[in-house]
Amino acid sequence: MANFSPLIENKQDLINGLSKGCKPKEKWRIGTEHEKFGYCFDKLNPLPYDGRCGIKQLMEGLRDDFDWQPMVEDGVLIGLKAPRLDNSTDVLGSITLEPGGQFELSGAPLSTIHETCREVHAHLRQIRAVSDEQCLGFIGLGFAPTWKLEDVPIMPKGRYKIMRAYMQKVGSLGREMMFRSATVQVNLDFASEADMLKKLRVSLALQPIATAIFANSPFTDGKPNGFLSYRSEVWKDTDNSRTGMLPFMFDQGAGFESYVDHALNVPMYFVYRDGKYINATGESFKDFLDGKLKCLPGEKPTLDDWESHLTTLFPEVRMKQFLEMRGADAGSWQNLCALPALWVGLLYDDTALDAAYDLIKDWSKEEMLELRNAVPKTALKTPFRNGTAQDIAKQMIKISHQGLTARNLKDSNGDNEAQFIENIAEIAETGRTNADILLEKYHGEWAGDITRIFKEYSY
Repeated sequence: MANFSPLIENKQDLINGLSKGCKPKEKWRIGTEHEKFGYCFDKLNPLPYDGRCGIKQLMEGLRDDFDWQPMVEDGVLIGLKAPRLDNSTDVLGSITLEPGGQFELSGAPLSTIHETCREVHAHLRQIRAVSDEQCLGFIGLGFAPTWKLEDVPIMPKGRYKIMRAYMQKVGSLGREMMFRSATVQVNLDFASEADMLKKLRVSLALQPIATAIFANSPFTDGKPNGFLSYRSEVWKDTDNSRTGMLPFMFDQGAGFESYVDHALNVPMYFVYRDGKYINATGESFKDFLDGKLKCLPGEKPTLDDWESHLTTLFPEVRMKQFLEMRGADAGSWQNLCALPALWVGLLYDDTALDAAYDLIKDWSKEEMLELRNAVPKTALKTPFRNGTAQDIAKQMIKISHQGLTARNLKDSNGDNEAQFIENIAEIAETGRTNADILLEKYHGEWAGDITRIFKEYSY
């Protein structure tokens, strides 16, 4: 049994667990997570785990030079926790490895986008300080542009071994998601069940528009793949039982219990016991709650088991004790600041949230699904009602700008957080995503030389 984690007695315990995320506005925070691809300079291949210029060596450098604390599984270094200041009880960030070695910073819960952007840049400076810059580099894209699936190293984490085997049974692109995709997301708070539901509906409906704005994955295996956000397309055939737009959350009476009911029936991946992952693929958490899990007969789940299970759900917006916006491709450092700013502007100011809700309140479930299914290919040019996704993007960014301005949180230069969405405001205005620009370069000045992407777009 997981150490010190209380047993779950019934479904109400799970509902209560989600409701504990409710907090007053002054305690709302911003948690940004972003992944990036590391590569070797000489051959432009993905970083191995071991060896010179490997991921392990990079983590050891951060551990030794900047006091990041090691996260070890079965004797193997698999991540880092941020160094804690003396007498600090704050929740700090961590560095984790995605299945194919995508290097992820899970940022600390912060109060402003100014702090978020400083955190992003500090992370980059630390990586550069411990890296052999003649050996490795990092690039932010939604999908690995040149590597074949079989060329990507598998990180030594037990959960990934189970997931990798299971993915083939439930979709054709699950391994592509695991090993060749990268994203940026933001985690945001809510005040009450009603506030959660309003924010969830707004963010679910508008997530495809965010996908379009941040589209940045037009290449696969060294050539154009026919999409602007191939990362988003991959999610459509990964595992339909745990992905998608959560249409039931738009039903009358929806709330925490609705999400719990959904999560209870999503097939499990594993249970973690005594430092090992136990394969529980295909079994439901509902069976676990009833003491009927085949791999642990008679045993009841703990709160840690439930929280771990929630991390294996991958909808466009995920609920824990906060909401995770999951629809954007990884990108430039500028876009890593723009993504959280966009959603904070929309969701953290009451007037802006009302305006965003008015924008989507009459959209049907069918329209939202059609929009989500179309944007990976056509992004801002996707038709919607009498216009396009670009028209919605302009309204979305205008509302966000108003929300960020109303927050009136300024940096030392007197600039508020609205500065961080200026670059995506230009994308919305012109309709040219970063993926469009990459394709123009590929067919134009690069003359089909995909390696130019590493020279021009690395961090």
